[in-house]
Amino acid sequence: MERVNIAVFASGSGSNCENLIQYFSEKPCARVALVISNKADAYVLERAKRLGVPSVVVPKTELQKPEVVMTLMEQYQIGFVVLAGFLPLIPNYLIDAFPSKMVNIHPSLLPKYGGKGMWGHHVHEAVKAAGETETGMTVHWVTPQCDAGDIIVQYRVALSPSDTADDIAAKEHLLEMEHFPKVIEKLINSTI
Repeated sequence: MERVNIAVFASGSGSNCENLIQYFSEKPCARVALVISNKADAYVLERAKRLGVPSVVVPKTELQKPEVVMTLMEQYQIGFVVLAGFLPLIPNYLIDAFPSKMVNIHPSLLPKYGGKGMWGHHVHEAVKAAGETETGMTVHWVTPQCDAGDIIVQYRVALSPSDTADDIAAKEHLLEMEHFPKVIEKLINSTI
């Protein structure tokens, strides 16, 4: 089986991206071949550089241009796309180019706390404000609607009334670190 090249799209610090790069560096099925960020100052670019993975900044306006993004996808022979904290909506042309080969991670149990403006700490603050007794992570297929794609898998963690939004974020992040790379590996190997 030929090794699948993964492109990771990220807008922020890139802890999930680094976890994926390290995880797949030891796997024969896939590797992270490209990191794309819409922000030139995103720390994910530093992580990619340190780990020897090519990275490219594609501003939001350029993301809308198939000739920019699809050229990168072809240049790096990308076979699977992972959104890991990528904030802009993905254009239809890119979704259409990767049917059943583009996933997103979301830091809540969708459909709760999803949609426009619900990312990062905004999600964990909403979970706290609602008095939820559990939270978790969702991996879902990417569609043109924000956080609306079919759910592939969810992992849950219990919360206590004393948990702060930061505590909730830390608990949920542990789920991401443990499960996200394994889910992607299973998808690439078509075992989900």
